[in-house]
Amino acid sequence: MTNMSFEDENLAKEKVFRDPVHNYIYVENKIILDLINTPEFQRLRRIKQLGTASLIFHGAEHSRFGHSLGVYEITRRICNLFQRNYPSKTADDGLWDDSQRSVALCAALLHDIGHGPYSHTFEHIFHTDHEQITTQIITSPETNINKVLKRVSPDFPKQVASVIDHTYPNQQVVQLISSQIDADRMDYLQRDAYYTGTNYGKFDLERILRVMRPYRGGITFEISGMHAVEDYILSRFQMYLQIYFHPVSRAMEAILEHLLKRADVLYKNDQPDNNFTPHMLLPFFDHSFTLKEYLALDDGVLTTYFAQWRDAPDKILSDLAARFLDRRPLKSITYSADTEKLLPKLRDLIQTSGFNSDYYTAVNDSYNLPYDTYNPQEAKPQTQIELMQPNGDLVELSELSTLVAAVSGKVAGDQRFFFPQEMLSRHQNIEIFDPIYEEFQSYISNNQIIKPQ
Repeated sequence: MTNMSFEDENLAKEKVFRDPVHNYIYVENKIILDLINTPEFQRLRRIKQLGTASLIFHGAEHSRFGHSLGVYEITRRICNLFQRNYPSKTADDGLWDDSQRSVALCAALLHDIGHGPYSHTFEHIFHTDHEQITTQIITSPETNINKVLKRVSPDFPKQVASVIDHTYPNQQVVQLISSQIDADRMDYLQRDAYYTGTNYGKFDLERILRVMRPYRGGITFEISGMHAVEDYILSRFQMYLQIYFHPVSRAMEAILEHLLKRADVLYKNDQPDNNFTPHMLLPFFDHSFTLKEYLALDDGVLTTYFAQWRDAPDKILSDLAARFLDRRPLKSITYSADTEKLLPKLRDLIQTSGFNSDYYTAVNDSYNLPYDTYNPQEAKPQTQIELMQPNGDLVELSELSTLVAAVSGKVAGDQRFFFPQEMLSRHQNIEIFDPIYEEFQSYISNNQIIKPQ
């Protein structure tokens, strides 16, 4: 594949974006600059990278726009290093073919273009798939993204989309964007750590980039860089436990999910009040939305509806909207297979106290594999991390690293039951409910469910 049209559009003077994580992000090609300036890409400025986590870590207001630029920048730097140190000399030598640069950079920049507002919660409620929509945005003739990509070649949008869905034939390019150690993860760990004000996600990015190298099967790492890779694995492990699985963030997600669910139920029960009807969400309630309608949504659109729903006549809708906007999270307790049988009783007590348990309780299990070896039997097998020894042989990371072996294949996380904070209050306005609240608290304590958070 030749990409002369991509190279022909190199800018006379590079464009730079100041960035708190990478210092500068360098744009050297007009195709990339024009993709950034499309309405579809600019929309990412209006979608938070961490969704409800900004309600816990107040600095986490960063967007998917900044993250996407960061993934592009890391990929650009990797391409430069590969071309400098491992350029292909023959067609089948397994080294870096720099004609792959254009598809790698465009896929890196556009990998999150299909995310919706409040990303994963929105997907769960409306059964959307951001990766599928990413592919649609890239390949649809209706989008500006597609028009810019077609300047490279008529089939170039399909090539970029195939990187996103992992069907692109060059596995080096696919693994740069999606693997257990890729440009996407390397950027979001450092970016999320920076904006949450934590140290968990920090690792030696420079060292990892220096020890990365291409080989015929994809991407590997020089064995001398094993400790930098270990640090990355442990950083990711800590970020999931401390940031991504934070119980209050998950509590706010539960409120958000139930808020959208209530609006959906009211609409389908023909109870809409025209003053509170979320017209831009109706195609999603009907599961018949167009790409244009999807791209019209962002966090601000949903937040505007939430502000209107605060005054809605439906008490559940208005209360949930107020809880979300005013940051009044549900409380939660962890439970296990042994204590799960207690949850129906807790729901009954919550229902008796006046809360609709369909909207004021939730269960959530958040688990993550810090690292896993390749298992072709899995539905989505992971690409394992390979280390290259001085003689050129490859060895899987956990075979050499006792640190990684200790966490390999072991899930981390917990299961939580969410309920109204009022259930823990000792002083209720309506005294007749007091025994219910006391029974709820006693039930938790006597059955040794872990202390509420």
